Amino acid sequence: MKGQPVTLIFDIGKTNKKWFLFDPDYSIVEQEIVRFDEIPDEDGFPSDNLPAIADWIRACAEKLLSDDRYVVQALNFSTYGASLVHLDRTGRYLPPFYNYLKPFPDWLAKSFFSQCLSRHAFELTTASPWMGLLNSGLQLYYLKHAKPEKLAQLALSLHFPQYLSSLFTGHFYAEHTSIGCHTGLWDFEKKGYAGWLETEGLTRYLPPAGRATHIHNAHWQGRQLRVGVGVHDSSAALVPYLQAIDTPFALISTGTWSICMNPFNHQPLTEDELHRDCLHFLAPTGNTVKASRLFLGRHLEQQLHTLARSFGVDVGHFHQIRWRPFQSRRAGSADFWFDHGPLQPERFGVRNGSGMDRSHFDSYEDAYFHLMDELTDLQLASLQLVLGNSPVKKVFIDGGFGENEVFVQLIASKRPDLEIFSAENAQGSALGAALLVSGQPLPTDFMIKNYRLKSYRKS
Repeated sequence: MKGQPVTLIFDIGKTNKKWFLFDPDYSIVEQEIVRFDEIPDEDGFPSDNLPAIADWIRACAEKLLSDDRYVVQALNFSTYGASLVHLDRTGRYLPPFYNYLKPFPDWLAKSFFSQCLSRHAFELTTASPWMGLLNSGLQLYYLKHAKPEKLAQLALSLHFPQYLSSLFTGHFYAEHTSIGCHTGLWDFEKKGYAGWLETEGLTRYLPPAGRATHIHNAHWQGRQLRVGVGVHDSSAALVPYLQAIDTPFALISTGTWSICMNPFNHQPLTEDELHRDCLHFLAPTGNTVKASRLFLGRHLEQQLHTLARSFGVDVGHFHQIRWRPFQSRRAGSADFWFDHGPLQPERFGVRNGSGMDRSHFDSYEDAYFHLMDELTDLQLASLQLVLGNSPVKKVFIDGGFGENEVFVQLIASKRPDLEIFSAENAQGSALGAALLVSGQPLPTDFMIKNYRLKSYRKS
């Protein structure tokens, strides 16, 4: 008996690596989530184990393609951004796969500002704050000036999603959403690669840029597949909402990073917005999307470990806490109690706290509510950067934080002028990648039935 037609999506986050099988109506048929231990690069800095991830992807694809229950018709990839995979002249991976959190040397930053562009010009031209290796274009600059022996072996650099696609197609491609996510590679005014790359002779290592809707008809393991070119995960999460929502909205795509995106704010970036970590993304269509970033998921994970140690409970104890009306004892104060240094609260006019002090709180639950109170203050400040004066009155929270009732209720209670929606079953990045490779629209009422959208608008 012929198997069920499905689309296979690999959704590679910084923390979790997943695959999903979607049926023709975009319901999830099967999925798997794994984690990989990081490995050190040549300087000892931890990075994703790219060869192991690539081997896992190939093995999973081979297993699913040979599974009689399914007929895999299409394949695509969504991954975290700001990461380049380097290839040698034979098209093979040239290690290491640099972690975007690896510090960018101060001496090299000074060299860039004196030889290429001032920081001010870099940020305004590329519509991104200066972030070191989080600006993936600077990874090429880093290779040229700090690792010239690596550059001598380099033939081509691909962003992470496009590298994974190339494993199945043999084609090397650049794509707008990966290029346009705080890479420092793209000049948003001239809509092409930034001039500093040409000055440094680095454009030769980058393929021509194109759209995320591009499809390759590939043969792999004796099967014909429609293979997408891959997509930046946060930008992919926008795709289902753009198809399904017919009024202006903003999306908070949550995970390791919380990314606020507003496709309906067309105002140019200001210097103040750039300094507060607001930037421009490129949508799969190539259009500009105003975005802001908060390292929320990784920071909360660390704070929950601190709370668990302080109160002698399991780190997952917060799952037992249910929403209740909450009044913070720091209400009206511009100061925080917790240390949110990685989130840079000062950029929003808030004085950071000194760290967890159990004496402030009556219980673990009390501490948890106060922690979430502070985090939602920061989330709303980040959201406001992209809302601006746009006509948006609906905000969707996608990803892990959308399933956190305390987080969503606090957001809604603090912004009664907005209708806040949580998506309890959202896999927006994977679904967006599936939509891009299939070319078929979402069924009517898909979001309500599958995402279990819940409105938190205050009356």
